[in-house]
Amino acid sequence: MLGAIGLDEAQEAAYRTLVAVGAAEVGDLAHRLGVAEAAAERALRRLERQGLAAQASSSASSGARRWVAAPPGVALGALLNRQRHELEQAELAAVLLAEEYRAEAAEPAVHDLVEVVTGAGAVTQRFAQLRLGAVEEVCALVTGRSVAATGYDAEGRASARGVTCRVVVEREVLDLPRGVAELTAALARNEQVRVVDRVPAKLVVADRSLAMVPLTTGRDADPAALVVHASGLLESLTGLFEAVWREARPVRLGTAAPGVELAPAGPDPVDLRILSLLLAGMTDASVAKQLEVGLRTVQRRVKGLMEAAGVTTRLQLGWQAYERGWVER
Repeated sequence: MLGAIGLDEAQEAAYRTLVAVGAAEVGDLAHRLGVAEAAAERALRRLERQGLAAQASSSASSGARRWVAAPPGVALGALLNRQRHELEQAELAAVLLAEEYRAEAAEPAVHDLVEVVTGAGAVTQRFAQLRLGAVEEVCALVTGRSVAATGYDAEGRASARGVTCRVVVEREVLDLPRGVAELTAALARNEQVRVVDRVPAKLVVADRSLAMVPLTTGRDADPAALVVHASGLLESLTGLFEAVWREARPVRLGTAAPGVELAPAGPDPVDLRILSLLLAGMTDASVAKQLEVGLRTVQRRVKGLMEAAGVTTRLQLGWQAYERGWVER
């Protein structure tokens, strides 16, 4: 029972015996406890250090020193108070650690916002995880430089699952041995592809919540990439893609070589039908039902029309649609 204040079984038995008999020599105590005199003396010495026992005067008959127990109310009370104080300090430390943990969880550390992936295999695997984990949209900037994970041709798995894919490739990609063939395959998967003269950097963004950019560009350098989680940096990378997307020219399948051709700026027939219905006063949901397409498809195409027209509101889009001859008054 006294183990809570630091006494083991031998010490507790020795103290209880001393309390019961009042005083005892080492030999007498060992006999009562059924242990060797050396073990009894060790227990008494430890009780002495804890203030629970003390040596009294020697026995008149044998000359051996006797041991007496300290008053339990005083000695055990002191030990209990010390134990309570230590427990209070431990509780205070636990509260402080809990507050520190909650603060750390609420504000993720900077090193948790980015991760560095090195090695061709690791980069390719992480790139695949990013694409396959997307549920709404994958955006990519594809350069003509050789990298561990290729660009728009790899987006096909995402588009097959109904994930929107928007890709911007630089013109140099069309000169690669399989550049046109891969671009044609991407267009056949209903991916949205645009071309610019120069892409600032290779980039992949999934669901606007995760991005991946290469850290090495040299042919002899060991491939490495930076994976960016939700942060100001991710917002900047997403903004970079959108800026390049707005400046790029759409491409479409063509019958003449090289197999694809730049589409003139402006809406396609589906865009025109959506625009006409909206200008007629229909809601996005009504347009989607009328054309038998998804609501997100309508909203995405309207957003694309606004980007193409260089406007930020639907009212401005309606005006620009008339000015550009997309619709008749």
